[in-house]
Amino acid sequence: MRSGLVVSMMTMLSRVMGLARDVTIAAMFGAGQGADAFFVAFKIPNFMRRLFAEGAFNQAFVPVLSEYATRGSRREVRELLDAVSGSLAAVLFLLTAVAMFAAPWLVWVFAPGFGRDPAKLALTADMLRLTFPYLLLISLTAFAGSVLNTWNRFAVPAFTPVLLNLSLIGAALLLTPLMSEPAMALAWGVLIAGVAQLAFQAPFLVRLGLAPRPWPSFQHPGVKRIMTLMVPALFGVSVSQINLLLDTILASLLAAGSVSWLYYSDRLVELPLGVFGIAIGTVILPALSRRHAEQSGEHFSAMLDWAIRAVLLLGLPAALALALLAEPLLISLFHYGAMTERDIAMAAMSLRAYSLGLVAFMLIKVLAPGFFARQDTKTPVKVGIIAMVANMVFNLILIWPLAHAGLALATALSAFMNAGMLGWLLRKQGVLVFQPGWGRYAVQLLGGCGVMGLGLWWFSPDWQAWLGWGLWQRIAWLATLVVGGGVLYFAWLAVTGVRIRHFRMRG
Repeated sequence: MRSGLVVSMMTMLSRVMGLARDVTIAAMFGAGQGADAFFVAFKIPNFMRRLFAEGAFNQAFVPVLSEYATRGSRREVRELLDAVSGSLAAVLFLLTAVAMFAAPWLVWVFAPGFGRDPAKLALTADMLRLTFPYLLLISLTAFAGSVLNTWNRFAVPAFTPVLLNLSLIGAALLLTPLMSEPAMALAWGVLIAGVAQLAFQAPFLVRLGLAPRPWPSFQHPGVKRIMTLMVPALFGVSVSQINLLLDTILASLLAAGSVSWLYYSDRLVELPLGVFGIAIGTVILPALSRRHAEQSGEHFSAMLDWAIRAVLLLGLPAALALALLAEPLLISLFHYGAMTERDIAMAAMSLRAYSLGLVAFMLIKVLAPGFFARQDTKTPVKVGIIAMVANMVFNLILIWPLAHAGLALATALSAFMNAGMLGWLLRKQGVLVFQPGWGRYAVQLLGGCGVMGLGLWWFSPDWQAWLGWGLWQRIAWLATLVVGGGVLYFAWLAVTGVRIRHFRMRG
């Protein structure tokens, strides 16, 4: 629990800075051509980062590294780190070089609608040549972060994303006036951030005595195992990211601004997802891997049960609050400068759709480690493929009546399929055994959400009134609603018997 709180606090700081970043971008660029171009140019390497670095690589690397750390010698651990870092760098360097050369074709693949506007396509390709090297830099950063997490140094990797947000804010404010195309400043900000994040984590590896001497060695037994585990994990852990990317591809075919509306609404969903879901998933993977290496099945199952309870504790009220306060949140954060009232209304539609799937997004983050910690990457792949196909079917059904909001709703529905199948299979395999007290806990959570939702609905002014308020009045009202809703929710939990000690668990 303590490790989860550390990661949550650092992630909260990162997400808040991320919102500040998005407020800056929204005010300066709105939802126009430059913003659309940047979001696609950034989404491509960012998608691959989540797919490879924080997705498949992390889920394959941490269990193998934990096994080496638990059963092997210090020398064997160092040899593994040298071989993995060198092999990872070599592959990513080649991938980056190819992607920079093929930038226009990549843009066309990921945002085919941009092909109708040659100027927009060319601008996005120029941005991509600057943003794609970020994949190489941030993947090496993720490698360092995985090592630190395995040695229970969670705060440093969790803080690192703050540097990306600071870099983008600084680039938007300082470099924009120097560019012939203002939005290009954001692409430079991404590249600068990649260098800064890797440089920030390196000293902490040195302090642990685990700084690698990179040397490619694809024949190393540990590298072979990681590569074997990575191939299926590419789908298993990152299905939600693939679905979001598919949304971008289809959104590029819709009305101008659709890509940006989905981006701004997704960013708000990412706040609780990162603070609660990803944080819990991050800390339980090394712990589950250790339990598996020690063959402690009972503790393994209890930890999964604890993780599900923890994400539901905060995921359910967060999803409800996002749905009820969609317009006030978007207005307070983004309705400045180039962001219009229509942009707010459109983004609110997709935010509500995404919020329906927030709990499922979180559950995927804590259920998938139940497979990866046991070095089973094939099962999540099968589940992921089914969910991805379902997402495409939902997209084709819902895009016509609901446009961009239909894409968001399709992502939410497929996430529930994904989480449901993962949970069912863990139960079937006997890995997940629910602990006593779930019936009472469900009533406590649902009652708290009901009380909080009623309070927010009763006291929140009509969203049209927010449009006429100034910045500080918006902040004051939003803070009042957030704090008031939180007080109602946790007061109900306290009255019905929920206590902090119920969430203590030894890692």
